[in-house]
Formats: sequence, structure tokens, C-alpha cells
Amino acid sequence: METDAALSILTALAHPTRLSTFRLLVQHEPEGLSTGQLVEASGLSQSTFSTHLAVLVKAGLVVPEKRGRQQIQRVSIDALRSLMLFLAKDCCGGRADLCEPLLAELACC
Repeated sequence: METDAALSILTALAHPTRLSTFRLLVQHEPEGLSTGQLVEASGLSQSTFSTHLAVLVKAGLVVPEKRGRQQIQRVSIDALRSLMLFLAKDCCGGRADLCEPLLAELACC
């Protein structure tokens, strides 16, 4: 991942609504949630929420999928993985033993 792409993602997540939306979608992966479900969870109007969703989509964090008549929003696990690797790539000066606690916490149970 290039620095500009990482900055785009971090900027997209630097808003409470977008961060909580992203975290909610991570919890519902791989099924995703409909746009309506996300609007309802946010407590915002459709138009205000759509603006926030567009930022997440533009940053490559959220991928919309058409399923029948619904628009389902899903997290891009690849984008999340790339960002995490970008942030931790040079972790602890290459001393893997110092990064082990971080990796252990990230491991899915």
C-alpha cells in the first residue's frame, strides 16, 4: 500500500459515523448489511448517511453489492488487511518477538 492510499483510508475513518459504520460492517462480514439497515443504525437521514457511505466507498473500504432489489454494503477485507500491514510493516525494527502480542490480539478466534 502506498502512503497516499493509507492516508485516504485513515481520513475516511477519521469521523465517528464512518468509523462506527465500518466497524459495524466488519462485525457483519461476510453477509454485509443493507444500506437501509446502516441508515437505521446510524440514526441519520438517508442523504446525510449516503454522504458518509460515499466517502468509505471512495476510499475502497466498503464495496456495494446489488442483491435483488437491495444494495448490500460489505467491508473490503483486502483494504483492511493492506492498511494493517502498511501500519505494522516495520513493526519494532524487524524484531518479530516484539510484535507477537499485537499479532496475538489480531488473530481471529
